[in-house]
Amino acid sequence: MNYTKVKRYVVLGILFFLPVAFLLFLYPATHNYTPLDIVSDSVLDLDQFSSDNNEQIVLKDHITVLGFLGEKPMEHSIAASNLKELIYDKFKGFKKFQIVIVVPNGTQEETKKLREEISSYQDTRFWQFVYGNAQDIQTLFNSLKSKSPLNYDLATNAVFIVDKDLNQRGRIDDRKDNEKAKNKPVYGLSSYDCILVDDLKNKMGEDMRILFTEYRQKRKGEFNSEIRRANEITK
Repeated sequence: MNYTKVKRYVVLGILFFLPVAFLLFLYPATHNYTPLDIVSDSVLDLDQFSSDNNEQIVLKDHITVLGFLGEKPMEHSIAASNLKELIYDKFKGFKKFQIVIVVPNGTQEETKKLREEISSYQDTRFWQFVYGNAQDIQTLFNSLKSKSPLNYDLATNAVFIVDKDLNQRGRIDDRKDNEKAKNKPVYGLSSYDCILVDDLKNKMGEDMRILFTEYRQKRKGEFNSEIRRANEITK
């Protein structure tokens, strides 16, 4: 018996079957993961807003990252660039994904400059700017759960995740493991700060991935988890 050949086949067999076994081990868990929490179920749509090409941009039936860059969008170019590089570039290939930035009427020239700055000749067709008056912008923002109000110029570095059913998604419990172990008070996460790279790269990136997994499982008829609602979290 050629023990060298036998040993080689055994090693090849282990290398082939080990990853398969690992995937089979993980497979049952994919049907029972914890979905991304609903933190508000009353987000308004964009009926009162216009777009650059007069196309009606809507939140319904889309997975949207919603932001507000106010009267001087170019002053928030760092936040926009972070959002583009860490979230838009990562998820722009997913069906029904969009980024919608809300700005006041009259900022069209600045938003054009901002788009040119962040695009770097790349495809930004899933990145929309919508325009409205101050009252409509404030009303839309008030339909979201947020720890901080809009600035005086209708801007914020925070962005929000809105699902296809106009629910705002986030985390009811955003405590770290060591905080849970110490029974620290529960605090949630309803928005993501575009200036904080860790917020976008880790927290928001992970939450977006979970949300897309949920919709993929729904399409396949495999989704069976109950989504928790943060009714107890005050706005």
